Amino acid sequence: MCSGAGDAAGRAGGASTLPGVTTPAAVGPAVDGSTVTFRLDDPDRRLAGVRLWQEVGVPGDALDFCYDDAARGWALRLDRPAVWRMEYQFELRHHGGGCETVLDPTNPRTAPGAFGHKSVAEFPGYAEPAWLTAERLADGAWRDLPVRSRALGADIAVRVWSPVGARTRRLLVAHDGPEYDRLAGLGRFAAALVGAGRVPPFHLALLAPGHRDRWYAANPHYAHALAREVLPALHGALGTAGPVVGMGPSLGGLAMLYAHRRHPGAFGGLFLQSGSFFVPRYDRHESGFSGYRRIVRFVLPTLRGEAPGHPVPTVLTCGTVEENLHNNRTMAAALAGQGYPAVLREVPDAHNYTGWRDAYDPYLTDLLKRVWG
Repeated sequence: MCSGAGDAAGRAGGASTLPGVTTPAAVGPAVDGSTVTFRLDDPDRRLAGVRLWQEVGVPGDALDFCYDDAARGWALRLDRPAVWRMEYQFELRHHGGGCETVLDPTNPRTAPGAFGHKSVAEFPGYAEPAWLTAERLADGAWRDLPVRSRALGADIAVRVWSPVGARTRRLLVAHDGPEYDRLAGLGRFAAALVGAGRVPPFHLALLAPGHRDRWYAANPHYAHALAREVLPALHGALGTAGPVVGMGPSLGGLAMLYAHRRHPGAFGGLFLQSGSFFVPRYDRHESGFSGYRRIVRFVLPTLRGEAPGHPVPTVLTCGTVEENLHNNRTMAAALAGQGYPAVLREVPDAHNYTGWRDAYDPYLTDLLKRVWG
């Protein structure tokens, strides 16, 4: 529903980053325990409309702002979504038909993502992970160890973090690795955990996605490259051995499970975040994706247990408002039924890198302890 006049929060005058539209001082949306209110000043009514972009499950018919004549601006009040934090943007509609999507000019808080920054509203009770500000970090060094894959006819870019002065045979391998590090602090997480002594020292290998849609969509050539080319090359260069823990988000999580099922024994633990375990019952809207049929041909037999598995400790995480939640629940139950020590952890967030970051601890921490002791 649209809010009315009377709430003066966020309506102080200020310079605008949008031509002809004044914006409040940088205070962001008004948030309390049950509602969130967005505002955008437009005293000359230069905009034809404002709409909220979000991915936290707010119905489409509730996203249009109303113009508040008394406040001389646009406003939208919503019931608080069932999340800790909410990434969003404003869609501005101009007279004459033009449209643009912008950050909330009243809100200095943003979050990075694969498709750029989004504005963020944080709700009471949310706190960033403690490891983000940990002062005790293990000394580490980065190096590039690219692998030439004959199976793919291409190079797979790999960047490795290793603790300085600590010999270790442990290895954590991450799909979408550069994005995990840049957008979700995976390298810092490794340094913080090792520095605090919460897990034994380990190497962290960040695998670049390359031709992501083709490689990660249940592709047997990529699975072979990962298990039979990348891992042996890393073991040889680093002096590592099993059990290797593999992780990945979204399509990268699907690809990690697929490689594990195709090549039993390659991984000793899996951390799968918001995996793209597409099935027709829940995901027909994804059928236009080029790898959809290949994914379905892998997922359905896996759910039915038609191919023998190699049970390893597996943790799945997924946001409580994600479209992927149903198929992650189904996959977690199926793996558990096939003898995997598998569990799904549902996180009050959406399909984004910050939500995945916030699930590292304790869920990835506990998995590493379980696999490595």
